[in-house]
Amino acid sequence: MEINRLTLPPIGGPGEVTTFYSFESGAARSIALADSAVLLAGRQNATTPVLMIDWDTEAPGLHHLFPTRDERYEQAHADEGRGVGRGVGPGAGGGGPSGRHGGARGEAGRAEASRPGLARPGLLEYFEACREQLKTLGRTGGDDHEERARLVLEAIDWEAHVERVDQSRTLYLMRAGCFDDSFGERADRMDWDGLFAACPALFRAFAAHLTRHFRHVLIDCRGGRSAAVSVCTTLLPDRLVGLFTPNGRSLEGLAGVVTRAIEYRCSHEEAQRPLLVYPVPCGVDGVDAERRLLWRRGDLHKGVAGYQPRLEQLLRNCYGMAQVSLDSYLDEVQLHGALACGAALHVGALPERDGDRLSQTRAIEALLGWAAAGRFPWQSRLEIELLDAVEAARARLAANERREDAAGHEGHAGGHAAFDPNAVLLARELLRLGELYLHAGRLPGACDCFAESTTLRQRLLGDAHADTRASRAALAAALRDSGRLPEARQQYEALVEHCAGAAGFDDPETLAARSGLAATLARQEEFGAALGLHDAVLDACERLYGPDQIATLDAVAAQARTLALQGEYSRARMLYEQVLEGRQRMLGTEHEDTLRCTQQLATLLRDMGDLGNARKLQESVVRVRERQAGMDAAVTLQAREALAEIFAAQGDLGAVRDMQQSLAVAREQRLGSEHPDTLGVLLRLASTLSQQGELEEARRLQQHVVSLHERLRGMDDHETLRSKQMLAQTLSSQGHSVAARRLEQSVEEGGNRLLQLRAMSAGAHDSPAGLPGASLPGTRDPGGGRAPDGRASSGPAGQEPLEHKLGQLHKLVEGGRAREARQLADSLREIILRPSVAQPLRRRGVALIKQVYQDDNDKDALLAFAEDEVASLEGALIEAAGGRPLAMR
Repeated sequence: MEINRLTLPPIGGPGEVTTFYSFESGAARSIALADSAVLLAGRQNATTPVLMIDWDTEAPGLHHLFPTRDERYEQAHADEGRGVGRGVGPGAGGGGPSGRHGGARGEAGRAEASRPGLARPGLLEYFEACREQLKTLGRTGGDDHEERARLVLEAIDWEAHVERVDQSRTLYLMRAGCFDDSFGERADRMDWDGLFAACPALFRAFAAHLTRHFRHVLIDCRGGRSAAVSVCTTLLPDRLVGLFTPNGRSLEGLAGVVTRAIEYRCSHEEAQRPLLVYPVPCGVDGVDAERRLLWRRGDLHKGVAGYQPRLEQLLRNCYGMAQVSLDSYLDEVQLHGALACGAALHVGALPERDGDRLSQTRAIEALLGWAAAGRFPWQSRLEIELLDAVEAARARLAANERREDAAGHEGHAGGHAAFDPNAVLLARELLRLGELYLHAGRLPGACDCFAESTTLRQRLLGDAHADTRASRAALAAALRDSGRLPEARQQYEALVEHCAGAAGFDDPETLAARSGLAATLARQEEFGAALGLHDAVLDACERLYGPDQIATLDAVAAQARTLALQGEYSRARMLYEQVLEGRQRMLGTEHEDTLRCTQQLATLLRDMGDLGNARKLQESVVRVRERQAGMDAAVTLQAREALAEIFAAQGDLGAVRDMQQSLAVAREQRLGSEHPDTLGVLLRLASTLSQQGELEEARRLQQHVVSLHERLRGMDDHETLRSKQMLAQTLSSQGHSVAARRLEQSVEEGGNRLLQLRAMSAGAHDSPAGLPGASLPGTRDPGGGRAPDGRASSGPAGQEPLEHKLGQLHKLVEGGRAREARQLADSLREIILRPSVAQPLRRRGVALIKQVYQDDNDKDALLAFAEDEVASLEGALIEAAGGRPLAMR
């Protein structure tokens, strides 16, 4: 009975190729891959087909982790006992390539080859056959490398090179090769570069060939740098898991491989598809917390660069993103020190009885939480969980709607039959996701989630329901924080009406809504109406709670903010001092609300000219922030920036310069050199240098910022124009009048184009930024106040690289998934024509979208998109943000 024979039909959709790479520590890499394979194959009732490929022909070791349990080999194994290790074994142990090389090709290989029937063909024999088949084809197919690759792969039986290694799961292995006496010599002769030159599409087609049968293909790539490494990390994978150890060379080696892979894909059109990178620290010292933290975060003052800032900079550079945070990812994804030295046993060989948080299984499951689902490593664990919950609720809701449509219940949309608990669950998860985005400062995504949550609850539960009011309150506040004041005012007015009707005017929820409306009116400079609302709220709080309670102090603080906006500084100061004294007494001098009030009072005193007291208050805030949150925390940096502004108002330019220089270094370390906050600090530092007479240094800084703004934001973005204007002023002060005038003309022309663009896009039904094509709940919209697709974005567009979306679209088109491709193409047609999109990326996107419409035989959509493309070329939209795709540089 041949139970090892493959019986794998094609799966429903294309699978994914994931390469595991480490510059060093091959044993850790192999064990991590084996653990991942076992866990992936155990999903969906152990029916997920997974293939492991051992591409480390220099030191093969995966076959040692999965001793064959086929009945055909039981007799052969019965005599050898348990000599073949359950770990990586002598053929795969050792940290360096030379140590693993001799064992794998020497004694272990000869021992296996000496056993009858145990010599199995694998990867090496497969590609030897490919090489011979290419020679046989000769010039057949000509320059059509895709056709030549297809002919080669169809001529070779790949199933003969793959074996099943687990009878309880659909887990398979393509070992490195047949370990006979010639294996080492044949492995050395394998010319991977020559094979690629003979047929550049071969490896890409090989990956696509296997992913038609396996949901996950995991490649164990050899360490170091070589042609084989380039094949495994550049040509084959959709995802790259890179293990590294505390050794600095390990991280540098990983960074080099990642950079070369991304640069190759960017520079070769046929290879332009997304590559998701998942760095994995291995060998973390779990006992010495200080040492572990120093290795991860680094210390500027000690001159130690932590691996997290270096990885964040690497990903920013690779994906063209201004801000990347790996906090949540690296909190969860850390492999144990036992893996680094190859001492751990993989979970398939010795299943763990307990899945505690320190177990090896939990560590690998944490990695798969990102990598297996294709999530970005800069997404937090909570965001991934919420996105999964939202997606699941959408799927159940859509399935119920299809069943109702099939049963003929379409006419019950407004009645009891239309109520679906899945819609209630979806609204709840969207609210939680929006709160997460709001906390992260991702306001467009928060507004989208809050808007859809409010719409769903409004339709299902009614305007006056407490859940609907909660969603609307969150939406109104997010709109106000986004600067979308008319929409925020509309939501607050509806909220006040519904809260008052359901709970009464003196209910805390109603008072909070009226206070929010007052703050919105103040931002719109309707100070009389705003102050009237503040007075009413404050009177109610004093009557209900008393003058010294926290709710009353909050109402006084809100009134003080409005007075400060109005310019009533003396009255605002009196109220702020009252609030500060009360919060210090009630909450403590270092409570978050107390510190916030202290800084607000310091800012007010600065504006009033009382700089000595302002400096004293702000310095106290900085001291507390540094002690509580750390020198480089975001709140500390913000407090130090506020202190620098007070220094500037005092004319203490030396102190301002020192503070701004330290802020620039800290922001670059924490946020990256291209983050807007970093660039803002550099511009302010340049202004200080100019005031000190150091014009040349100021000019160099400003030119640096201008070049980054042009590349990141576009030629006509308002931030770009502002930094150009500052540079022109510096050039004029240096006496370079011709260059200054030329730059001023460029700013003037860009400003005119920007005004024309805004005029072209303005209109009664213009969609606000962040909610493309969506109507907010409560607005007059014939479609019922929902977005055309009925969904909120899962995050701001900047959080998912455009290049990645185009890669998804290309994959959907190639896979024949027309409906999903059309949905994605429709969502991208406006984005791809924006002026900030680089020309190569725009050309690729336009071609893909046109192909989708052509395949769909939708001539109207094709013509409309072509007209939009022509219009985009007229005027400002022809400007490009740079010469290279931002999403994959």
